[in-house]
Amino acid sequence: MPTDSPAERVLRIILADDHTVMRAGVAALLAADPGIEIIGEADNGRQAVELAEQLAPDVALLDLRMPVMDGVDATARIVAGPAPTRVLILTTYDTDAEIERAVEAGAIGYLLKDTTQEQLTDAIRAAARGETVLAPRVAERLVARMRQPARIALTSREAEVLGGVADGLSNAEIGRRLVIAEATVKTHLLRVFAKLDVNDRTHAVVTALERGLLTRPSAP
Repeated sequence: MPTDSPAERVLRIILADDHTVMRAGVAALLAADPGIEIIGEADNGRQAVELAEQLAPDVALLDLRMPVMDGVDATARIVAGPAPTRVLILTTYDTDAEIERAVEAGAIGYLLKDTTQEQLTDAIRAAARGETVLAPRVAERLVARMRQPARIALTSREAEVLGGVADGLSNAEIGRRLVIAEATVKTHLLRVFAKLDVNDRTHAVVTALERGLLTRPSAP
């Protein structure tokens, strides 16, 4: 009986990279695998999106930084399109910000360009099956980030109010400085206390300084 399993048919992929030599090198690696067929190439993200819409490939292998439209925006458009195309990022960048942007956009995998031929072809097949694929270094970064305590952030107004506290101002004085009601100052402080898990003004300032949320007292 015929099957559509990615393991038993030739996988159709598109390849997008603005560096011609790099794109040709990747294409040459994949050409050696009879189970993978490159059906289209692009040198920018917009072209990749157009190819995905026209050809409905199994996998789109995208560089991250490209002209016209980068890999993140292209990923978001491809996964939101009508074709059931999986997006696999292949890039040299492994910063937390780059990885998070790609994953949030819908990429099913994130590989680095030092990936071997075997790792690349295995990753393409895994992506076609709907499996998440991460380069070991990328996986390590994500795990390390997940183990970090959640970062607390103050709004700009909360930081201004807490800055007033650090300057030794009363709620009324902070209100006059920021041109807001004293009751509003109290509301902001209560939110700051909750975020920092403290019960008083002094501990709020100390904790904020320790966590780098308040680097110095505000100017009078």
